[in-house]
Amino acid sequence: MMWGNHKPDEGDIYHPTSCPDFPYKGAGTFVPRDTFFPNGTIGKDAGPTPAELAERAVAQMTLKGADIGIAPEPGRTGLVGLPVWMWNKQHPNTTGPQVKSVTAGAVTVTATAKVSKVVWNMGDGSSVTCTEPGEPYQASYGKRESPDCGHVYRHTSRGEAGNKFKVTATSTWTIHWEGGGESGDLTETRESATTVAIGELQVVG
Repeated sequence: MMWGNHKPDEGDIYHPTSCPDFPYKGAGTFVPRDTFFPNGTIGKDAGPTPAELAERAVAQMTLKGADIGIAPEPGRTGLVGLPVWMWNKQHPNTTGPQVKSVTAGAVTVTATAKVSKVVWNMGDGSSVTCTEPGEPYQASYGKRESPDCGHVYRHTSRGEAGNKFKVTATSTWTIHWEGGGESGDLTETRESATTVAIGELQVVG
């Protein structure tokens, strides 16, 4: 009955012993429970799984929120109806890619992390999703709209905290890992913020 549905050639039955009164009488008596272990499993530590190694690799990365660039820049005032440009200044810590490998025993897992999108909450109730880092604004662009990451405000920031819109950028890091005959994907998010002042052009007649 100890073997259950198992056969002797599939493994072994182990009898744990207890020595509560060693070296006195009764030491070494068997505890009345028996455990079946398949062949090759006794004394071996299975170690972390590839997925667990992937999480260790991610923990060793420096994944930050966007290093925000915005035009008009803080300290200047933009205008209702004119384009605002946003961008994430490119660096391995803010856009990727970052690559880390972790090894345990004979298994090595390599994880690669990149920012797949940044969602910009513009502070006026609207949001903009950018799948590219964004083009940095230059004065020579004038009133041109951003080709890949921009917004146009329809009312001023008057009445907001500090008379500025709070702009929040949420970066989504997508991490792909491979190793130990397995692969998978993980996701991390990071957040950063800035402000932008928006006024309106006053025409004096």
